[in-house]
Amino acid sequence: MRFKRIRKYFRKKNQNPTNNRKKVGIILFTTSIGLFFLFAARLGYLVVVGNVAGTSLEKKTAALYEGSKIVKAKRGTIYDRNGVAIAEDATSYSLKAILSKNYKTGDKKLYVQSKDYEKVATILHDILGLDEKEVIARLKDGAKNDLYQVEFSGKGKNITLEKKKKIEKAMEDAGLSGLDFDEHPNRIYPNGTFASHFIGYAEPEVSDKGIDKGLVGKMGLEAAYNDILSGTDGKIVYQKDNYQNPLPGTVAQKKAAKDGQDIYTTLDSGLQTYLESLMDTAVKKYKPEDATAVLMEAKTGEILAMTQRPTFNPETKKEFSDKNFNWMNLLVEDRYEPGSTMKVMTTAAAIESGVFNENETFTSGEIKVADATINDWDYQEQRRTLTMRQALSWSSNVGMVKLEQKMGDTWQQYLKKFGFGQSTYSGLPGENSGILPTNNIVDKAMSSFGQGIGVTNFQMMRAFSAIANNGKMLEPHYISKIVNNQDDTERVTEPEVVGNPISAQTTAKVREYMRDVVESKDYGSAYDVYHVPGYKIAAKTGTAQIADEKNGGYYQGDTAYLYSIVEMVPAEDPEYVLYMTMKMPEHWEQKALGDIGNSLLKRAMEFKDEQTASPSENTEKIEITDYRNLTTDSAAADASKNGLVPVVIGTGSKIKEQGTTQGTKVLAGEKLLLLTTGSEYYMPDVTHWSKADLVKLGDLLGTKVTFKGDGYCTGQSLAPYERVGDETIEFTME
Repeated sequence: MRFKRIRKYFRKKNQNPTNNRKKVGIILFTTSIGLFFLFAARLGYLVVVGNVAGTSLEKKTAALYEGSKIVKAKRGTIYDRNGVAIAEDATSYSLKAILSKNYKTGDKKLYVQSKDYEKVATILHDILGLDEKEVIARLKDGAKNDLYQVEFSGKGKNITLEKKKKIEKAMEDAGLSGLDFDEHPNRIYPNGTFASHFIGYAEPEVSDKGIDKGLVGKMGLEAAYNDILSGTDGKIVYQKDNYQNPLPGTVAQKKAAKDGQDIYTTLDSGLQTYLESLMDTAVKKYKPEDATAVLMEAKTGEILAMTQRPTFNPETKKEFSDKNFNWMNLLVEDRYEPGSTMKVMTTAAAIESGVFNENETFTSGEIKVADATINDWDYQEQRRTLTMRQALSWSSNVGMVKLEQKMGDTWQQYLKKFGFGQSTYSGLPGENSGILPTNNIVDKAMSSFGQGIGVTNFQMMRAFSAIANNGKMLEPHYISKIVNNQDDTERVTEPEVVGNPISAQTTAKVREYMRDVVESKDYGSAYDVYHVPGYKIAAKTGTAQIADEKNGGYYQGDTAYLYSIVEMVPAEDPEYVLYMTMKMPEHWEQKALGDIGNSLLKRAMEFKDEQTASPSENTEKIEITDYRNLTTDSAAADASKNGLVPVVIGTGSKIKEQGTTQGTKVLAGEKLLLLTTGSEYYMPDVTHWSKADLVKLGDLLGTKVTFKGDGYCTGQSLAPYERVGDETIEFTME
């Protein structure tokens, strides 16, 4: 009964409207107070901590009113030896006018206002030559159609930095706003066709994800040294207003761009341009399948001029539209049989090995080797009795085979000593290492006159350097120095002696015999064709059969040959080596290459500058990289690119050990010994090596070394290219 009375009481109370309103009011008031304190507590937390769900409010606010922009690094310039630009950046700009009325900050209007159309049009007319009426019409039409911005074709594109700055200054002086520019990275090649396959080209590249990668090297030096030329992009940040427009005066440098390094090649612009012109004339007249020419300093290995045909203009690149365009750099990628220019090395090897008698006679025409008959080029004419000296000048295959037979396996060793079958580690893309003749007796015999062996142009230049440079064999090189303008240092490339296959006395004799080629009326195969006024020439011509790789055998036809010439001037003490080839011309005569060589060498001798540059005090030291486990070719090429002299020991495909440890800093031009994988190693030619380098060699080979005397190496107990065993190796030092 008591519970019933209580329920009845409360039921009666609840039925009172006044009480209901009071209860609702109390509930709402209490809830509001609770929410207020909850909001205040949360707000206080956010103010103090500044973080929501792991996200910084400060950073989010800054991001809302902060913009950023990539600052492109300047790609390094490629110069000739005298500082003439061969390839350089030429960033261009395209003009745009902002018309959106939202492009403002506060009361400041940053767009082109309609009242200023005529003033803006006048500025663009005066600086760019744009038609004022067309500019005004373009602006009005854009505003009428509510366009955010309008652009200008023709003279409104490809604007230089100088003109861009003039426009910006004129607008600032007039108190005008609204013009802006888009930046377009570009690379210019002011010399046009200029050692194009060697220099290569670079062009803008965008990744698959749409990321602008800037200028990227696509061929030649531009590709091989892309990492050095590219530099590192920087970044700027700026504040934005509530319309997301940049606030004037708020741009701040966040990270400076690091420009690429400049590369000075060994090319001489005057000689290179002249060679290109001479080559154009010859190719137009004789129409060969291809042609090459390389001019090198005999005493340094520096290449002063080099070119090939067909070629291209990196400015226009119109030649790329030809589906048969040859992308190959013939000087390092093309492997070919050189023909009779190889006889220079055969004669030198025969003299050095003691089997050559210049007065010994033989009957030219043909010779049997196993089941093959080897003919002289004039075998259908009356047989001649020639001396061994005349075998070179008359270019007798029979004479060379007789010398090869006298030398036996020694000739194959000399091929290695002259660097054939070994990469020049030029660092250029796609380099071919060539091939040595097989063990077949006929192939060995044929190699004596330049058939049955595969070489590259650079390999021939390396071998010729030994003949021209009194036995010191130099690696052809094309980099003079690399300059880092960020820290004002430079890396200078020094001449690289890679062997001493023959003595100075032998080279003097060979060059004397080579003079007969152009001076001997009766036995000179190129008599009275090659001339340099005031100088004697040592020369050797070549006419090589060309292998038909598709069908086997050799091509047939009156001009189905690779014609070539090597010239050394002056013959007594050469300053220059010039090597040229012309493959399968429509018609042929000796003067085809003579017209090029005579003119180029005449000018080269006129240009000869005896001055030598003194080394810079800021010469950069190179930090040795860890080359272990890299492929042999890539390791040696990278070392060479960084200014070192790589010496590869072994024939393995990867580097196992290196003579200088990772992290060591050395000067440019120092040797870096690289030991390849494998178990058999052959002794390098260590003439003129220092004791320190010889100790490193012994450590790498696990061989005990001893020394007789002090100074630099002049003799070695284990001959070059002999297999290294367990014996102690003694070096004679002077």
